[in-house]
Amino acid sequence: MRLGTVFYGGRVRVVSPLEDGRLLDLDRAAELARYETDTFTNMQRVIDEGDYGIEQAAHLLRRANKRAIIDADEAIFLPPLMPVQYRDCLVFEEHLINCLKGFGEADPQLPPVWYEQPIYYKGNRMSFIGHEQEVIWPSYAEFLDVELEMAIVVGKQGKDIKPEDAEDYIFGYTILNDVSARDAQMREMPGQLGPAKGKDFDTGNILGPWILTADEVKHPVALDMELRVNGERWGGGNSGQMQHDFGAILAHISASETIYPGEVIGSGTVGTGCGLELGRRLSPGDEFELEIEKIGVLRNRIVKP
Repeated sequence: MRLGTVFYGGRVRVVSPLEDGRLLDLDRAAELARYETDTFTNMQRVIDEGDYGIEQAAHLLRRANKRAIIDADEAIFLPPLMPVQYRDCLVFEEHLINCLKGFGEADPQLPPVWYEQPIYYKGNRMSFIGHEQEVIWPSYAEFLDVELEMAIVVGKQGKDIKPEDAEDYIFGYTILNDVSARDAQMREMPGQLGPAKGKDFDTGNILGPWILTADEVKHPVALDMELRVNGERWGGGNSGQMQHDFGAILAHISASETIYPGEVIGSGTVGTGCGLELGRRLSPGDEFELEIEKIGVLRNRIVKP
């Protein structure tokens, strides 16, 4: 099942796509089915309900009351959820080596720690936008880039999670575009603390359009990923190429630290999933599409005021 969030008819709605491309408003469908529930008033409530929420949604989809169907063209897509916490990892070897070359290193040697444990940073959870919304070019940057990533949505609270149990903590998978100001990133990274203004600006994080529920795919996930700019394929790969899968990532992050439902954790960029690796950069007006098998296509355009 795929779930998303849109703005339609003056309010936010949790929806699921139908085979014909239209959307089922799950809260309206539940009302028409005389469910006494507020599960589908927002995505966080669906996540908090766990398996029960997914079962309710599946039942409503099977019946798909036509009075609860929305034309997708009439809805504004929002991020599927606003994360309660946002972390982004860096677990694709090809991407990291290519980027270090792009930053000027002739023969990059990755530090041993990168192979020993997942590396991540905490980003700005308040800067997310959704499918087909515009990315605003930050005033201090000249080199803008896209990043093709998969992300998980945490489904339940946990601490000291074992890698083999991690699948039980994943609500679903979505597409993440970690838009990056590469010139700002190059300036600040020698400070040896981590990305800041290279990543943190309004509209700089994009999520969606759908969350693919975890029951739809086998863990660890191995899904094809592709980046296109203005209709031209730039690159891509497969999520199975992760050095550390999401089980290892959740185990590492949750060591002596509680994770909560509604957290979003990115994989980092798949190899050849950004312009820096390819010697290419975005221009104002460019439209980019990030596609992941079974999840869908996340499309946005960048504008420069």
